[in-house]
Amino acid sequence: MHTADPLFQNDLTRRIVHVDMDAFYASVEQRDRPELRGKPIAVGHADRRGVVATASYEARPYGVHSAMPSSKAKMLCPHLIFVEGRMSRYREVSAEIRAIFHRYTDLMEPISIDEAYLDVTDNKLGIETGTEVARRIKADILRETSLTASAGVSYNKFLAKIASDWRKPDGLCTIHPDRAQSFIDALPIEAFWGVGPATAKRFRGIGVTNGWELRQLSFRRLTDQFGAAGSIFYKFARGIDMRPVKPFRERKSVGCEETFADDLKHPERLAAALCDIAVELEKRRIKNGFIGRTLTLKIRFADFTTKTKSRTDLMPFVGAERLAAAGLELLRAIEVPAAGVRLLGLSVSGDGGSAAGGCAFMAPAAREETLFAELEKNEA
Repeated sequence: MHTADPLFQNDLTRRIVHVDMDAFYASVEQRDRPELRGKPIAVGHADRRGVVATASYEARPYGVHSAMPSSKAKMLCPHLIFVEGRMSRYREVSAEIRAIFHRYTDLMEPISIDEAYLDVTDNKLGIETGTEVARRIKADILRETSLTASAGVSYNKFLAKIASDWRKPDGLCTIHPDRAQSFIDALPIEAFWGVGPATAKRFRGIGVTNGWELRQLSFRRLTDQFGAAGSIFYKFARGIDMRPVKPFRERKSVGCEETFADDLKHPERLAAALCDIAVELEKRRIKNGFIGRTLTLKIRFADFTTKTKSRTDLMPFVGAERLAAAGLELLRAIEVPAAGVRLLGLSVSGDGGSAAGGCAFMAPAAREETLFAELEKNEA
């Protein structure tokens, strides 16, 4: 039914590598400070309102992981050592690693400070296999930075990303085209890109627990159940992902948020805090030269429940006063519990299109990129 549509074709000749540094922030700290090596450490604020940015592999057996409240991390691992993050240092090391990538290919798409996709189909050194390119990159990183990286190799981004997570830390995994389908069939549904806890629960509610069961669902059933995102799940179940590796990533949004030392309970203090955030957001928006028509309020309550509320206008959100006024309108539409608010945030994004309806008039390739971005935002 869909075989004539280029979005449902596969290119098995591509060689895509996904490189992901192992516990990057924590590993840099352990490298720079020998006294921390072999010990459970967490990069982040140790105070009761802090959050773990990265946990070393020595801390992970205790259940400590990124985005965990520092107070909980200390309960799980009483001898956990907290280290304040040094973003300027991490950026320096990241630049060294990206310079290594560029020895092999200029088709390098950074995903974050510590991971990137590389298209090495036609690499600078003429190396025949993606696996050998990945092996050499890992060796260069270890030799020149004393850090380990995990790499995944396959014919598309979806599979390369899964492969890089498969044998962490210091792993190298290749998913060949001839065994890709059996590999996908055995994957738990939670391992699929874009399937976070909420989507996984919905899948399990209709009896889908792995890739094989996902592949049994028709295109119509998936799009009826999950909207436009269903087309992505349909293709992933068949190993289809034609997204190119893009050397430059277009900024999708600019945001600012604050976690408070004490939960805010009074409306006046919440309003004042939101106005301060709007001022900072405007500074960041100007610095990045970003203009967007959708404003999103993020609010996290004392029990860590998080809600978001958005509005899209014909005119872009420009100016701290306009940001604050619109943000306060969104805040008034949310019922704040008596226990108070732990975090507030505001962000401005592009066209405000949703995965289901905001991309209807885009070209197919642009529409798919927007769907992936929407999934990434929803499941983060």
